[in-house]
Amino acid sequence: MSPARTPLLSSLLLAALLPATPAALADAVADWNEKAVSAVYAAGMSPDLQSRNLAIVHIAVFEAVNSIEPRYTPYRARLPAEPGTLPEAAVAAAAHATLQKLLPTQAKDLDAFLQAALARMPDSPGKASGIRLGERAAASILAEREQDGSNAPITYRPFTLPGKYVPTLFPASSTWSAVRPFVLKSGDQFRPPAPYALTSPQWAADFNEVKRMGAKTGSARTPEQNDIARFWQLTGAATYNPVTRHVVAVRNLDLLDSARLFALSAIATADTAITIFDAKYAHNFWRPVTAIRNADIDGNDATAIDPNWEPMINTPMHPEYPCAHCTFQSAAAGVLQTLYGDVVPKFTLTSTAAPGVTRSFERLSDYVTEVVNGRIYEGVHYRTSGEVGAALGRKVAEEVVKTRLQPLQSSAAAR
Repeated sequence: MSPARTPLLSSLLLAALLPATPAALADAVADWNEKAVSAVYAAGMSPDLQSRNLAIVHIAVFEAVNSIEPRYTPYRARLPAEPGTLPEAAVAAAAHATLQKLLPTQAKDLDAFLQAALARMPDSPGKASGIRLGERAAASILAEREQDGSNAPITYRPFTLPGKYVPTLFPASSTWSAVRPFVLKSGDQFRPPAPYALTSPQWAADFNEVKRMGAKTGSARTPEQNDIARFWQLTGAATYNPVTRHVVAVRNLDLLDSARLFALSAIATADTAITIFDAKYAHNFWRPVTAIRNADIDGNDATAIDPNWEPMINTPMHPEYPCAHCTFQSAAAGVLQTLYGDVVPKFTLTSTAAPGVTRSFERLSDYVTEVVNGRIYEGVHYRTSGEVGAALGRKVAEEVVKTRLQPLQSSAAAR
């Protein structure tokens, strides 16, 4: 998965949801989610850093709202909440305080968004106590994540022989596996096994599929497959948060349940980013452009070298296995599948990478499968890598939903 492609989001959200219902945003949590997603792109953040920062935002929001009317186990601890505290004010203050700390260059814009949100609420003691509560929730999670390893220096050593030139651009996210997870015990908790042997029939099948379908010129892609490839050049939070907003809206979740769903999704995708780069750099598997131009050394008679082959898109600057895009999408979808099932009211996505193209889904599994296919059509991943990535994302999602922000027994009984 490549870093965010543009530091500006006035070219606007790289993936925008066209909701199936008139209500585009269900509540204050969804409003701030959309703002936060826009902000991390405007800052030019890579998908892994996006996921970490959005998890901080949504944990703070959840802790604040859940402290007012506790129905779920807290992420860390329930905070004192005064009687009559306004939840919407707590949401706004928690989201604003975290984003302002994480994105200080956007302080003016974030302040304006906060003031507009607060202006919709009448002044009252409950509003003031909500602001104080949200700020405390933000301070708590920001303090916990201050030394989480996300600012670790790059220590990657290029592979070379003495005196021999190698490309000097560092690969992306080589230290991200050392970031402390939000829920998982470690980044390698669900590390997938090593890829197949290069002498295997499965390798040959994957190699020949991407060689045929992912070529920049002369590929076997149909017009629709070409559209899918163009569409899923988009990466990062804007490709999966709209789906969560859609589910919040169509299920008409109340503010706390919305805050919980966004927090679970954000935590799952943040921990998924850590597992992705743990696996990528542990296995260090070659990309299609490398393999196809060096097929004469893989020891497999069913593969053939093409020294001129190029992928449809620029290959992301990190190892191939597993597919990061596929793993992120599966983690976000996996939270929704675990809580609500695979079938969802129809949602439609658009992409500035493919103007005029829309992709619609009624099953979350189909949404994930299309990303797997898209990365093959783009020429940057093998099918097995996509499937392994999708399975990895689902495992992380299931672990997060199973172990954190669980319904309190008294609350579950009452409902």
